[in-house]
Amino acid sequence: MDIVVENLTKIYGLQKAVDDISFRVETGEVLGFLGPNGAGKSTTMKAITTYLSPSAGTIRLGNYNIYDHPEEIRRRIGYLPENNPLYLDMPVIDYLAFVAKLQGIPQNKIKERLLEMVKVCGLEGEKHKKIAELSKGYRQRVGLAQALIHDPQVLILDEPTTGLDPNQIVEIRELIRKIGREKTVILSSHILAEVEATCDRIMIINKGKIVANGTADSLRKHAGGKEILHVTIEDGGLNEIHQALAALETVEMVDFVNKENGTFEVQSKTDQSSRRAIFQLCVQNNWMLTRLSPVETRLEDVFRELTIH
Repeated sequence: MDIVVENLTKIYGLQKAVDDISFRVETGEVLGFLGPNGAGKSTTMKAITTYLSPSAGTIRLGNYNIYDHPEEIRRRIGYLPENNPLYLDMPVIDYLAFVAKLQGIPQNKIKERLLEMVKVCGLEGEKHKKIAELSKGYRQRVGLAQALIHDPQVLILDEPTTGLDPNQIVEIRELIRKIGREKTVILSSHILAEVEATCDRIMIINKGKIVANGTADSLRKHAGGKEILHVTIEDGGLNEIHQALAALETVEMVDFVNKENGTFEVQSKTDQSSRRAIFQLCVQNNWMLTRLSPVETRLEDVFRELTIH
């Protein structure tokens, strides 16, 4: 089931939390939703779940819109909010049965759904424990199980790995990727490596506006703009090599990375590459070129560039 957001705006008093944004998430796609605190991520996700009403704009899930069919939309959404509210005094299996009844699952199918959720979310050894006795990682699994119990077509996950250790993050990440093959998923997170490893596409929001939308590679390429190379050359003098590199027509800037082994950082002019020119320079001067590698723009750098202002 596709999610279509059109001209969504949400205003709180004098603050415009979400400012006229539009985007689409296709069925079977996992969208990573990034942004600094207060950027409008959670507000957008709550609007999609019908938890709050927009000030303007509309949202559709398939053929249903949030104004005319809110109940139909809620039936088709699984939602894990950031604070993962759970009834801590209830055993896991009892809590999931309670949620199943709330979601309107027929009584004769509840046991089947419980067994499936326990298996899918890895809760077999914990199902009879009280939720209060579980680790943070297992509580997040319970939160995912309650979001999935009614087999929704859309899954909204707000910071699903907050507070988890590295092993737990990997486990939850694999679970989300598995789920995402069949459902439409929007996932927000502050952990950029997690988003890159889990999501098919990344959307960055800042001050209520979408400032980037694409794959991790396309965002890096767009933000990087200019080619940056690390070049190691032997047999020549450092100053001589530096001057020769700086004199190349395609080169904008040259700096030292490591003087001990003769490594330079070379930045090319916009939309140009210096690799061929550097190679030819070494051949002409009988220098040994031992390294010529591009420096990849980190996703963290892209995020910072787009959201720091």
